[in-house]
Amino acid sequence: MDRSSPTRHPRGGLYYEDFTVGETIAHGLTRTVTQMDNMLFSNMTLNPQPLHIDRHFCATETEWGQPIVNSLFTLGLMIGISVNDTTVGTTIANLGMTDVKFPAPVFEGDTVRVTTDIVSKRESKSRKGAGIVEFVHKAYNQDGKLVAECRRQAFMHMRPQ
Repeated sequence: MDRSSPTRHPRGGLYYEDFTVGETIAHGLTRTVTQMDNMLFSNMTLNPQPLHIDRHFCATETEWGQPIVNSLFTLGLMIGISVNDTTVGTTIANLGMTDVKFPAPVFEGDTVRVTTDIVSKRESKSRKGAGIVEFVHKAYNQDGKLVAECRRQAFMHMRPQ
């Protein structure tokens, strides 16, 4: 699909019809994760896990030797990076996420890039003008190591008639 097509939503998202099963989208946005990202997210979610917020603990009592980034931040970042190229303005709701995996840790200073595979889609049985698209998002660090993956189902608008 030509991603510059004028059929995109004015905010840039794709409509249900624009997704092709089997397609992989390599997202152009990347993000370097900072210590502040990790600390703020862990504190905002009331997560006192020393693996995320205590550098001395990590240096002396863990195999990592440094704090690891909160995995839920990594999950949110991975999905967030995908939004601009896929669902901004065209999603009705997130329906769920399954098969969430974190095969390698993310550390302060890592730069995350993301791909999205379109794995299935079907028209809604309960709502005219909508469909369900299933994505598999994958996040990689700057060395190409897979650091996160999830399967996500999104309730999507069809193109207005």
